[in-house]
Amino acid sequence: MLSFRGKNSSTNCSGITRRDFLRIGALSAVGLTLPDLLRMEAAQASALSGLNGKNRAKNVLCVFLGGGITHHDTFDPKPTAPEEIRGKYGVISTKLAGIQYTDPVPELAKLNDMYALVRSQATGSDHHETATQWVLTGNYGVMQGGDHPSIGSIVTHETKPLNTLPPYVAIPRNASFTWELGKSAFLGETCESFKTGDPSNKDWKVTNLSLQPDVDVERLNRRKSLLESVDTLAKRVEGSADLASMDTFYQRATQMVLSSEARNAFDLSKESEKTKEMYGTKGRFGMQCLLARRLVEANVRFVFLNLAGWDHHAKIFESCDRDLIPFDKAMAALLRDMRDRGLLDETLVAIFGEFGRTSKINKDAGRDHWGHAGSMIFAGAGVQGGQVIGTTDERGEYVLDRQVKPPEVAATIYDALGVNYQKELVTPQGRPVPILPDTEPIKELYT
Repeated sequence: MLSFRGKNSSTNCSGITRRDFLRIGALSAVGLTLPDLLRMEAAQASALSGLNGKNRAKNVLCVFLGGGITHHDTFDPKPTAPEEIRGKYGVISTKLAGIQYTDPVPELAKLNDMYALVRSQATGSDHHETATQWVLTGNYGVMQGGDHPSIGSIVTHETKPLNTLPPYVAIPRNASFTWELGKSAFLGETCESFKTGDPSNKDWKVTNLSLQPDVDVERLNRRKSLLESVDTLAKRVEGSADLASMDTFYQRATQMVLSSEARNAFDLSKESEKTKEMYGTKGRFGMQCLLARRLVEANVRFVFLNLAGWDHHAKIFESCDRDLIPFDKAMAALLRDMRDRGLLDETLVAIFGEFGRTSKINKDAGRDHWGHAGSMIFAGAGVQGGQVIGTTDERGEYVLDRQVKPPEVAATIYDALGVNYQKELVTPQGRPVPILPDTEPIKELYT
């Protein structure tokens, strides 16, 4: 199969490497010209772009339930299991015959004709950092020389920004436990997420979106022109790829400061009190979900909504009593609002954590890490709502059919955006690295 590798420090402005020129020369010897080669590459990219040969989505909203939400007490209850497994909650019906949720998530139960529920997540690790890195990159383990880039960073590298806003935004920040996860790795800072901070905080303000008091627009433009002149001279002398990278980074930052489009996207004061109340003004979930909707609406390519805090090893029901109802309200409001505004037509919404929780309630009245089963939700961008993919056994411990693994989730996201996930990228050291291992998207989402 014909393939081009990703950009690295040896590419020219059109993204063609010295290796590619050698390959072009070899192809010319057998009658293929550069235009022929480019046409073949375009045809290949088209064939790999979406399950139906076209992009399904313009944007992706990835909602990450860091810590590992309990599937027993939300979307995959086991009401006939012993009490130490089924927990304290009752079950409620949904719009799908025979499918029940627990009673703290009634709003999402009313909407499950809008989305597909996957009850067969199988991450394969019970360790937070390992499982999180796997689900946020779609790759197992680490490659020689460092981590794999996150899905959001790959999307940033492989697609064009839609406007002056950052193409990859994390609310409030990337996932982290003992260290930050889901980073850009060898792709560099230009593919890193823009971190908003927590919009539910009283004095929340997005940093770096306003001019300093002593710097007006004219002065900023003078600084920008001076820096561009210095950088141009430095690049002539040094030929530095790092400087070129910093150019992109600086230009994007400057555009954001000068752009009313960027400032407006982050301005929650433009939302009515009625809308804020619909999402929920108490706690963190509501305002974070509302900001996510605004960023999708403003055409941020990849929004990472990090709704963490589900690592309930002790007193799980006290925590769920506090968190599940506002979570349910905010997520249901987000899905309804996106549907009513037409945003789900071109936005893939993927909701998942790094794993589920153990079936048996432990001695501290909690549930522990469990990488063999969990639940996920997918909506929008052609996903067929009103279906359940996969099942778990009577204890909710193991998947009985259709395991869904991290590479498949990543491939689904890439496929929706038209990113060729079979492509190889090249590290700064010249090492080819496949975006994903051999895998396919979750085709059942579209049938």
